[in-house]
Amino acid sequence: MIQLTVQPNQGTTRLDLWLVEQLPDLSRGRIQDLIAKQCVLRNGLPCRSKDPVRPGDAFSIEIPAPQSLELVATEMPLSIVYEDDCLIVIDKPQGLVVHPAAGHSDDTLVNALLAHCTDLSGINGVERPGIVHRLDKDTSGLLVVAKTDHAHQDLQRQIQAKTAQRVYRAVVWGVPRTETGTIDAPLGRHPVHRQKMTVRPDGRSARTHWRIVERLGNCTLMEFTLETGRTHQIRVHCLQNNHPVVGDPLYSSAKSPVHLEGQALHAFQLSFDHPNSTKRLSFEAPLPPDMMKLLNYLRRRIQT
Repeated sequence: MIQLTVQPNQGTTRLDLWLVEQLPDLSRGRIQDLIAKQCVLRNGLPCRSKDPVRPGDAFSIEIPAPQSLELVATEMPLSIVYEDDCLIVIDKPQGLVVHPAAGHSDDTLVNALLAHCTDLSGINGVERPGIVHRLDKDTSGLLVVAKTDHAHQDLQRQIQAKTAQRVYRAVVWGVPRTETGTIDAPLGRHPVHRQKMTVRPDGRSARTHWRIVERLGNCTLMEFTLETGRTHQIRVHCLQNNHPVVGDPLYSSAKSPVHLEGQALHAFQLSFDHPNSTKRLSFEAPLPPDMMKLLNYLRRRIQT
């Protein structure tokens, strides 16, 4: 049970918006659902999302324990780049969700992995077996999945120690003034649009290195190397740099010149030390058809 009291300097905003600020790990939709189910009480009584809060109001919030999903093995084609007894490297297509969540209970990469093999690490819990790191649904490219707990722990350690390297390529709007650069800006949940991340001083540290690969008129093919792995990091840092990713439905309002299934962002290279040896493994995945279609269009346009 969470207990909160409205302070004298906190004004008279809507209850759901006030709770979003007090409980940054919960989305506005989740908070509204809790209020509708009377899991939020004001001064011991039920309340409504639109009701204004007033200084002195005392709120009690009960957050029900999450219901565990029953994972279903689902036969799906997988683009396996590498596999051995302790790990799998996947080239994930655009549109595929990595692990089960609301609206995606049996059509995720995890479901496909369970149909492919039964020995996945359990460190991330029953709903995310083997998942060492994520890619957004509409971001394609390489990610590594652990089959054993030892491999999972070692790969996570490498990511934290920055010895594992993840390199992305993206087509962005505009042309940066310099050939290379670094974006160092902390990221946190957007205070109003909870499906978004944003740069905020109280956010978690985030650092992205970039370089220009190819200039394409009013767009640029860029390469990004992550020092940290925050949610939507490249997408938000590109927006912060005034060069949002082409086709990004959350962070770019401009319409792509060609139809894209997702944002033009691809996990291009992945390198790490094998957990069971000193061998360095490095992989590269070609750009997906959507991004190649966009690049070919932009190249033809600057030639005419």
